[in-house]
Amino acid sequence: MLVHVPKDRIRKGMFIELVECPHSEFGKRRFLLTSDRDQKAIAATSAERVLVNTALGLDQNGRPVPGASTKSELARIERVQEKVETATVELRGNLDAIGAGERPDFDKLAPLVQSMANVWHATPTVALEMTRLKSKDEGTYVHSLAVATMMTQLADASGLDDETATLLGVAGLLHDIGKLQIPSDILNKPGRLTDEERQIIRDHPENGFQLLSQYGEIPPLVLDICRLHHEVLDGSGYPLGLKASQLTLPVRISTVCDVFEALTSARPYKAGWPVEQALDWMFERPQLFDRKLVVRLGGLLMPHAQESRYN
Repeated sequence: MLVHVPKDRIRKGMFIELVECPHSEFGKRRFLLTSDRDQKAIAATSAERVLVNTALGLDQNGRPVPGASTKSELARIERVQEKVETATVELRGNLDAIGAGERPDFDKLAPLVQSMANVWHATPTVALEMTRLKSKDEGTYVHSLAVATMMTQLADASGLDDETATLLGVAGLLHDIGKLQIPSDILNKPGRLTDEERQIIRDHPENGFQLLSQYGEIPPLVLDICRLHHEVLDGSGYPLGLKASQLTLPVRISTVCDVFEALTSARPYKAGWPVEQALDWMFERPQLFDRKLVVRLGGLLMPHAQESRYN
C-alpha cells in the first residue's frame, strides 16, 4: 500500500518510493531508509510529503503492517541495497579514472559484473528495484550498472557462453562512458533540450567509442556496444544508422537492455514506467527491437509471468 507521509514524520525502516521534490534536490527513489544521511537530505528538500510503500517497510506511524515484508525480507532488501551502492561507488571510480585518461582495467570491472550477477540470481525482483536508487549525481553510473547486469543475464538466457556473457557485462558498464564528457546541466536538464544540446547527447556513443579505441586491449565487442547501443533494426538509430542485418546479437541485447532501463527509471524530466508497460511498449515496436530478446527479458524480470502474453 502506498501512503503519503509528511517528511518530518518519516522513520528509518520505511520504504521510500518517492520524495515529492525536484529530481535535482533528491533523486533517489525506491529504497529502504536506513541512514541518518538520507533522512537529513530528505528533510532539507522542498518536499512536503514522501510516498511510502508500507508493504516493504514500516507504515506511516512507524509500525510494521500485518502481511507486509518480514524482518528477514527487509534485511535482504537492505543487503541488496548496500551491494548496489558499493558497486556504484566502485564503478564511478573506475569510469571517472578512464575519463581522466587512465587505461581501462578489466581486472577491476569484471568482478563488478559477477557481483551484481550474484545479487540478481539471489533476488531478481529486489535487485531490479534497487537499481532504481539514483541520486542526482549518480544517474549515469547506476544506469550503467543496471544495464550491465541485465545484459549479462540476457546473454546467458540467449545461449551465449559464460565468457561472452561476462564480456557483455563489462561492455554494459562502459557503454555510456561518452556521457561523462557531457555537462551535467545538459545531461540532467529537466526541460526541453535545444537542437544543439540534443546533438551533444547523441554524440556520446561515438565519443565513448573514440575514447576507448585509444587502448588496444579493448575487445572489439566492447567497442561495438559502446558505439552501437542506440542503433535499432529499421536503421533509424544513431550514430551510423545501421539496419537489422548489420546488428549482431550482442548489440541487439545492449539496445534492448539500455532502452528498457531508461524507460523504467525516473529522470529529471519524467517518471519511470512500470516493468510491464515498458516491455509491452518495446514488444509493440518490432521495427526497432528484437522481439525474442524483449520476451526473454520479460521472462527474467517477471519469472512468474507467462511469456505467452507477448505471443
